[in-house]
Amino acid sequence: MPRAFILINVGTGSGDNVLKQLKNISAVEGAYASFGLYDIIVKIKVATMEELKEIVSHKIRVINQVLSTLTLIAMDE
Repeated sequence: MPRAFILINVGTGSGDNVLKQLKNISAVEGAYASFGLYDIIVKIKVATMEELKEIVSHKIRVINQVLSTLTLIAMDE
């Protein structure tokens, strides 16, 4: 099962609203506010890489005030 961390930049003042929406996505294991280069870090667990692509493209990037994302795929040992 692929896991990924999604680093997200959001519009000014929209972090709490975006976090709420992210936490409602079933594959999201955790969503956290961050300070620094990225505003939010999301941990995702999915069954396939295709499902990961679908979630990032059609559930995360479409959230209002999501400005950019960076997906880091975590490999199991």
